[in-house]
Amino acid sequence: MDSLLLNQCLSRLKLSPNPKPSIPSSFIYHKPSSLVKPPNPSKLSFTLLAIQNPAGNSVVSGENDESYGEVEKIIGSRALQGGNGMEYFIQWKDGHAPSWVPSDFIAKDVVAEYETPWWTAAKKADHKALAQLIEADDGRDVDAVDGDGRTALLFVSGLGSEACVKLLAEAAADLDHRDNSGGLTALHMGAGYVKPEVVKLLTELGADPEVEDDRGLTPLNLAKEILKVTPKGNPMQFARRLGLERVISNLEEEIFEYAEVQEILEKRGKGDKVEYLVKWRDGCDNEWVKAGLIGEDLVRDFEAGLEYGVAEGVIGKRVGDDGKNEYLVKWTDIDEATWEPEENVDPDLIKEFEVGSQINGVGHLEGGLGNNEDVGGTTIEAGLRKDDDH
Repeated sequence: MDSLLLNQCLSRLKLSPNPKPSIPSSFIYHKPSSLVKPPNPSKLSFTLLAIQNPAGNSVVSGENDESYGEVEKIIGSRALQGGNGMEYFIQWKDGHAPSWVPSDFIAKDVVAEYETPWWTAAKKADHKALAQLIEADDGRDVDAVDGDGRTALLFVSGLGSEACVKLLAEAAADLDHRDNSGGLTALHMGAGYVKPEVVKLLTELGADPEVEDDRGLTPLNLAKEILKVTPKGNPMQFARRLGLERVISNLEEEIFEYAEVQEILEKRGKGDKVEYLVKWRDGCDNEWVKAGLIGEDLVRDFEAGLEYGVAEGVIGKRVGDDGKNEYLVKWTDIDEATWEPEENVDPDLIKEFEVGSQINGVGHLEGGLGNNEDVGGTTIEAGLRKDDDH
């Protein structure tokens, strides 16, 4: 509770009336009411009612049927669409064919017998128990949900169990499932409970780091929000701040790894705090990015005062005064083509030109603009080099 009070942005959130003892209390969201809606009877061919008969056996009856169907056992489960509850595949004692029945219409003792081992293992991050249940091949849905719409993967992620995360992922668990008590994913749980290694593992397994919760926060936004309100200079919070910084670093590396930078616009900071304002090729808003996350050639060229242009194609080739190849580049944003040294030209554009020259029998062009021609006083380079995805 102390950490909850310290985090002012979280202090307005209410604790769940039935808290999970195995989950820390420092990262809890308000639980919306009416998470699970009862099924609409009008859409069912008959209404089921779960009761206990005098002998203690769990039975299910039909509204228009005086006889009772006695449950042998549950032989399968699946989450309802949207994670709003469960239904179970029932094997009947009277010989009827197995059928799916919503959990609300099955006696609680039957459901508990089937589900308790699973949720106990999940909420304790018990790898051995989870593995045994998965290997049992009893038709169990690894994406089964509890009353808050949370899956086992969300629990083990919040608890920081890399082994359990990997086990569930290998069993085809939904890595991007959002719960019904905040829209949290496994990555949100790992980030919120400060589990950097789980965050890294989830992204490596393919979890989407840009899924937003109900407040519009990605796991990265959430981690930054928590770090912002975590006190500095407090020895008791030092490890927490370090963990959050690692979570943020892991998520930033994943998000920015394959983003294509059109150009670097500005620089700020010193030493290991240097950041660059980048313009993204996909049109997203300009953003400050740590130097270590940007291609070294882009940083080097920015520091040298060079700029990047967008090349449309190569239309000529010649040997320069230094004996090295130069290519005549046609630009999308400049009217005149310019001669550029080979190292400044996209290798794919060069290859395309060479293949076209061989097919069409086109000779090398000479002349054109002079060597190292400057446009507006600044050397223009031929787009992003393909050896760097940034």
